[in-house]
Amino acid sequence: MKKEIFKGAGTAISTPFEGDEVNYKAYDRLLDYQLDNDIDAIIVCGTTGESATMDSDEKKRLIEHTLEKVDGRAKVIAGTGGNNTKEAIAMSKFADSIEVDGLLVVTPYYNKATQDGLVKHYKLIADSVNTPIIAYNVPSRTGVNITPETCMKLSEIPNINAIKEASGNISQVAKIAALCGDDLNIYSGNDDQIIPVLALGGKGVISVLSNVMPFYTHQMVMEYLDGHIDSARQMQLDVLDLCEALFSEVNPIPVKEALNQMGFDFGEPRMPLTPMSRDKAKVLTKSLQNHHLL
Repeated sequence: MKKEIFKGAGTAISTPFEGDEVNYKAYDRLLDYQLDNDIDAIIVCGTTGESATMDSDEKKRLIEHTLEKVDGRAKVIAGTGGNNTKEAIAMSKFADSIEVDGLLVVTPYYNKATQDGLVKHYKLIADSVNTPIIAYNVPSRTGVNITPETCMKLSEIPNINAIKEASGNISQVAKIAALCGDDLNIYSGNDDQIIPVLALGGKGVISVLSNVMPFYTHQMVMEYLDGHIDSARQMQLDVLDLCEALFSEVNPIPVKEALNQMGFDFGEPRMPLTPMSRDKAKVLTKSLQNHHLL
């Protein structure tokens, strides 16, 4: 049995840019907002943080800064994956050396590794560090899916602790839970499937929604885990409009727009991502107003 790295809601935190630099003043405001609203974990340098357009020095500084700023008030999980195994190992070793609480390692994108290749990739990374690893399955972005049978093989590696499941396939999540049991913790990677994944034994969510609604997202998970199934289910249903708006364009375009509308000064996404279209931004505004965020 592997103890979960965190239980509840972890924010896949957005990264604000000002010109060519990370805007640490704006970033710290969002971190404070998260920590003041009972967030359980901060996931830094993930997809929502635009890690694909950050160089290694930027990522190292941001991970280090986050760890210092959070100062034990929530778990800190660093995104250290990539499509180059050697570079993923190097970034994972760095995060391991400063003692983050976990590593989020996405499947290698573009290369389209075989299932056997995925196992070898993750094993090489796992063998290089002591920090527990969350494998990140998001085939819509990477072009490769971690099958349930491969999850079972990964679960046999001691410090592969969990999977962030963002395939959107609930049947697949169920099969992972059936095959892996307590040897692989499951986190929802989709905000519109938090309660369904918890119902299959999940331990929480790695969330985009919680950038703007940290307490609500935390509370939704806790309501379910505390046995208040009906209220948790209603919370999931009540927020579906905002979940949809936050994914009406490619993440993190909408969440950056939402944070800007809320006054967090997060700037524009880095190219090749562009600001949100005007029509969809209006829909997002209406949803934010409906949830009393504006």
